[in-house]
Amino acid sequence: MESSRGILIPGTPPLSYAYEPLPSSLTEANGQEDRRITGGVRWRAWAAVLSVGALVVAAAVFGASRVDRDAVASSVPATAEHGVLEKASGPYSASGGFPWSNAMLQWQRTGYHFQPEKNYQNDPNGPVYYKGWYHFFYQHNPGGTGWGNISWGHAVSRDMVHWRHLPLAMVPEHWYDIEGVLTGSITVLPDGRVILLYTGNTETFAQVTCLAEAADPSDPLLREWVKHPANPVVYPPPGIGMKDYRDPTTAWFDNSDNTWRIIIGSKNDTDHSGIVFTYKTKDFVSYELIPGYLYRGPAGTGMYECIDLFAVGGGRAASDMYNSTAEDVLYVLKESSDDDRRDYYALGRFDAAANTWTPIDTERELGVALRYDYGRYDASKSFYDPVKQRRIVWGHVVETDSWSADAAKGWANLQSIPRTVELDEKTRTNLIQWPVEELDTLRINTTDLSGIVVGAGSVVSLPLHQTSQLDIEASFRINASTIEALNEVDVGYNCTLTSGAATRGALGPFGILVLANVALTEQTAVYFYVSKGLDGGLRTHFCHDELRSTHATDVAKEVVGSTVPVLDGEDFFVRVLVDHSIVQSFVMGGRMTATSRAYPTEAIYAAAGVYLFNNATGASITAEKLVVHDMDSSYNRIFTDEDLLVLD
Repeated sequence: MESSRGILIPGTPPLSYAYEPLPSSLTEANGQEDRRITGGVRWRAWAAVLSVGALVVAAAVFGASRVDRDAVASSVPATAEHGVLEKASGPYSASGGFPWSNAMLQWQRTGYHFQPEKNYQNDPNGPVYYKGWYHFFYQHNPGGTGWGNISWGHAVSRDMVHWRHLPLAMVPEHWYDIEGVLTGSITVLPDGRVILLYTGNTETFAQVTCLAEAADPSDPLLREWVKHPANPVVYPPPGIGMKDYRDPTTAWFDNSDNTWRIIIGSKNDTDHSGIVFTYKTKDFVSYELIPGYLYRGPAGTGMYECIDLFAVGGGRAASDMYNSTAEDVLYVLKESSDDDRRDYYALGRFDAAANTWTPIDTERELGVALRYDYGRYDASKSFYDPVKQRRIVWGHVVETDSWSADAAKGWANLQSIPRTVELDEKTRTNLIQWPVEELDTLRINTTDLSGIVVGAGSVVSLPLHQTSQLDIEASFRINASTIEALNEVDVGYNCTLTSGAATRGALGPFGILVLANVALTEQTAVYFYVSKGLDGGLRTHFCHDELRSTHATDVAKEVVGSTVPVLDGEDFFVRVLVDHSIVQSFVMGGRMTATSRAYPTEAIYAAAGVYLFNNATGASITAEKLVVHDMDSSYNRIFTDEDLLVLD
């Protein structure tokens, strides 16, 4: 059947601002502007806007000056010297770049993922629920589309779907953070204070831990922050590289000695292993390093960034536990690898008194096995939502196009859809991640195409209203008799080592082509590949094939994915979120996830389609369930006083 395709809003809406011609050099492409923030996002000098009562609050905090959001400091392209790496070689730096049109660039901006109005963002920071609002902070360059001038952007939401942008929360302004207010966390204390710990990138690019506090805890929007006069409050321990020490966690209260504890990631240079330090404090100004490591990873794992620790199992409230020794409670230790920009996790036991975390499976140590996401996703940060008693995680999704393209479109990088995180109680060997339930409120049209049979080597076009903003639920089945009759053994399959959806086997690949043109020369394939082992057992892989996602040559494209547990009696299920230039898959109920970026040159607007495909050589597949929801946009915008109104 011929696909009926359209766009969510008929016609081509006007650009929010005119795109400039593509820059002719990487220096120009980095788009660094003057550090000073102007117009609607500039904060006024604090002394001019605060009442006497607010000044008393600030003085009670620690007598320090408030964050000066108009601070001016140097802005430089990112290098390894800064403790971060950015696009520098390979397809990103292709000479000249693809000649993107305004329509192509406009199409790439997402409809329901979080983005600031313009410019660069990366790591999520300090997510927290506070006085009726979900707060999201993030690394942000307010003056350009490349890394530099790193500040804390800030937005709030009632539901983690519809966001309202607030002025910058933190900016680089002192010697200890002049080269970047880097990643950190927020802790709400029982006495009502709101504590913010972050990594400061000093004038020499050394990394130190710094303290700030909400100036007015009665403000539900947390709009003003005060940096402590004693900053930095923690320096790297002896023997640790000054640029290998960052990203303090949210603090938790430890019952064993009635102190607050945080952990910070680093690395050991002798064998390039990741390490985790634990600190304790009673006042968040003075810290004691607990002897030894909370955990030391295998050799070669490298710098542990954006470390995280939380409980799973034992009921939903377990994700806010740090003192439980119950047998059914496990502790997630997570790191973002500085070496490969991937997020790894492991499940283990946590002994607070002994300051040790031990994996339950020594073959699945941190940094070598399980990942939050098998695609373009890193620097994740989680928080506990006390309203619905759930652990929620955010992740940074990088652009895979060129610097010049980012500068031309005026923005760079996305945040993933926030996900709930739970222990998979069926396996107890992996996590379950799933889009927050609030996302379902954006579903506006539903098309049920369940029951389609796709023969071996076939493609079926789906008749949909539009194809740029979708939520697809698909469950596939292979006849049991076909599997039993199969004698072919396939033990060497690996998503990343294949030519993607073009690599054929007896039981795969099969799945969905999204953002595809009619000729299928542009397509992003999300698919299963089932192989039979020497013992007759099945092994299921799930992959994203980006190799044909665009005709542009200055885009990094690969095949990503991994194996995923499929238990007896389970169909092959995937939920796919398509939002213009990002595709996210949640597989087998969330046991595995994968994220890709796509920048089609033809498969955009009404020229894009969605197809079922089956490239297996020996089996038909049936889409037992195929439900496609059109997704509305979240219409994020600048915060106004009207947003303070509480609706019944």
